[in-house]
Amino acid sequence: MGVQSLTQHEAEERSRLLAVDRYEIDVDLTGLASGSRVRCVSRISFACRQPGADSFVDCAADVQSATLNGARLPAAVDGRIALAGLAERNELIVVSTQVTDADRQGVHRAVDPADDRVYAYTDFTPDYARFVWACFDQPDLKAPYAFTVTAPPDWLVLSNSGDPRIEEAGSARRWTFPPTPPLASYNTVINAGPYYEIRREGAGHDLGLFARQSLAPVLDRDADELFTLTTQGLEFFSDRFGMAFPQRKYDQVFTPEFPGAMENFGCVTWMDWFLRRSTPTRAEWDIFARYLLHELAHMWFGNIVTMRWWDDLWLNEAFAEFASNWAAVRATSYTDAWAAHLAGEKLKAYFVDQGPTTHPIRQAVRDVAEAEATFDAITYPKGASVLQQLMTYIGEAEFSTGLTDYFAKHAWGNTTLQDLIDALAGASGRDLDAWREGWLETAGTDRITLERDATGPVLVAKGPNGPARPQILAVGAYRSHDDRLERVAVEYVELTGGRTMLELPPADLYLVNDEDLTFASTRPDAVTRDGFVGNAAGLPTPISRGVAVATAWDMLINGEATAAEVVRCLTGVLAVETSASVIEPYLNLAVEAADLWSPDSERDLLLRAVAATCRRLAGDPAYWKAALRGFARTAADLEQVAWLQAESGEDVDLHWRALVRKAQLGGPTGEEARLLLDRDPDPEAWVSRLRVRAATPDPAEKEAVWDTLVRERAVPIASVHSVASVFWSAGQEGLLEPYAEAYLDLVPTFHRGGVMPATTFTRSLFPFFGADRTFVERAERLALESVPVVRTNLLDRADRMSRMLRARALTSVEAAEDAGRETHQQPIPGPGTTPTGLSAEPG
Repeated sequence: MGVQSLTQHEAEERSRLLAVDRYEIDVDLTGLASGSRVRCVSRISFACRQPGADSFVDCAADVQSATLNGARLPAAVDGRIALAGLAERNELIVVSTQVTDADRQGVHRAVDPADDRVYAYTDFTPDYARFVWACFDQPDLKAPYAFTVTAPPDWLVLSNSGDPRIEEAGSARRWTFPPTPPLASYNTVINAGPYYEIRREGAGHDLGLFARQSLAPVLDRDADELFTLTTQGLEFFSDRFGMAFPQRKYDQVFTPEFPGAMENFGCVTWMDWFLRRSTPTRAEWDIFARYLLHELAHMWFGNIVTMRWWDDLWLNEAFAEFASNWAAVRATSYTDAWAAHLAGEKLKAYFVDQGPTTHPIRQAVRDVAEAEATFDAITYPKGASVLQQLMTYIGEAEFSTGLTDYFAKHAWGNTTLQDLIDALAGASGRDLDAWREGWLETAGTDRITLERDATGPVLVAKGPNGPARPQILAVGAYRSHDDRLERVAVEYVELTGGRTMLELPPADLYLVNDEDLTFASTRPDAVTRDGFVGNAAGLPTPISRGVAVATAWDMLINGEATAAEVVRCLTGVLAVETSASVIEPYLNLAVEAADLWSPDSERDLLLRAVAATCRRLAGDPAYWKAALRGFARTAADLEQVAWLQAESGEDVDLHWRALVRKAQLGGPTGEEARLLLDRDPDPEAWVSRLRVRAATPDPAEKEAVWDTLVRERAVPIASVHSVASVFWSAGQEGLLEPYAEAYLDLVPTFHRGGVMPATTFTRSLFPFFGADRTFVERAERLALESVPVVRTNLLDRADRMSRMLRARALTSVEAAEDAGRETHQQPIPGPGTTPTGLSAEPG
């Protein structure tokens, strides 16, 4: 059966015609205990504003029967059931079944390999509820949902509203949940299985955490921090939005095989990959804290107030991303959240926004298929950064007042961009029309460059298609003092033209976009360009160093700096960095620059420079694990791998990473991997073993891994990238060329299973080795024939590869020699020796 994608015009017409009063959804999950079938009965009460008119209801499940006001309806066609001759008041009853398999959306059955227990979840973004039961699957037909779920007797059932009535139902149990507030169909959920549960009071709410039984010890380990973050977020958002979360219960469910995280009202679903089997690093906690706050912010942005159509997806995602950083800095211990955002997500946004897949933050979306392609770095981190600029532009107090007014006026309804702009303009007294047009309706990145003339420093600003956007940014003036840079002045500039004179004193370095208040590609003046890259480590704060790193990285991706220069910048910063939240992101960037962006003739030398930095960092207990993870990707020979294994102690995760590197270097791993697999308690330890095999330069192993990863799709979605990234290893081009061809052959199948698998397989399997410019050109042509979500991600990967190939052609003998001198000056200790402590000197 084909399934038709809902267009914006169809949604507007249906919303004009219909008003949904209530859903009563009966769901029978007992068939999932040992099978794969879910049975649903959907009862929908709705009104028609034009009696006698025709419409349709969405249902892409297998329809067993359907009646409208007692009359039998014809069979579904293309995922729709026609509704003819509607009355003023209507009752629709649809009985449907759905099978859970890898190619079906909406509902999923997972089996824990540790104990064979079965868990089930629903996941409905963007319009996958229709694959499970009949509904009007569009965001602006909100209604209360009353769920009744029949499940095996040993299962817990969780949904949006808490406190269900539980009754025995023969050999099963029936869970009857109270009606929800008015919700969009994609914000509803059912999670079920024999979950392990922890509950605690926080911020006046009953908070719940759930995980599969085999991960109970991990959830116990992390529960205090998770409850603390949730409580802090609830208190912060209630205050800044002027509205408390309106439900007593707030549950978070970590479920196997879930493809990400989903903000279902009152019952957030997480992939349980977030419950790290190895004790999390500070950077991992920083990321998780922001993700947790992101999903919590969605209770307001997305659930309580929902976008009218998918062209305003940013009202959900950009705001939740922004609010997570805002809350982390203001209300939690993760006060370097904006620095971590800059070191990770924002750099991705800069890349995409300067490439072929850029688009306005708010863009036209003709149908839901196009909407699937907008869950990207423009909507999320660029949107978050733009909102940070907006808060700077109008003031934090005014921003909060505007949001309070917005929620008071629009709670439980649907909004558009203009509704929010009106609320913020009213609170601030500023006309935001030019700001809205420039930032939200225009694609591309501003370029802000520093120049010096006879009168002093000058900012030269250009927008992507003309004048720069309206914005406020900071420029810091720094002078050298005892091998460090001290800020002697800062100027906050509101750009009003192409050239802006700065009233700053003479300085050794001027930092454009100091404090990272705006979203723009910045450049130092030509005179201090080389010193700027080399002296980033001298800057005094994590955010100032982060701005310098971001500038260097942006120069790399645009062909204005070499990989060697960027490695030198990053290793220098890492030698002095004080924020544990950015150590691991910077190490990842340094490894990427050395491994993926450097010429073949310089790769080993640059990797040695990064390895030397990792060895020094490993001497600081706060950075030990992150540093050894970096070393596991850069160890130069088997002797260094042996040192890493000795240093890893009882950390099983580090031992797996060491074996991956050993395999890449051609060392024997079979027996060690077998023994490590036997003692690893992780139920997904077989994936770690698969990574070792993926890294092995052996044709038979490559073929076996490709079968498991690609043809069988047996690897959990959260682990696909970790396996694919080592499958495509440098130095194995001869083995990898056939798989580059196989990738292109598989592109038409990547959309199977929905938006998350499509995104993951398109991006993660893209070959960064074993491919050339001809391959890139073929990938670009193939992208144009693909569904939107595959097309966008494939064009992004092809653009990245094209830039890498250009960077690999930019040999830099002098820069490479600098990296070599760094390696020579800071020798790598041999096995069994104690690594040096954290150097205070920049690289």
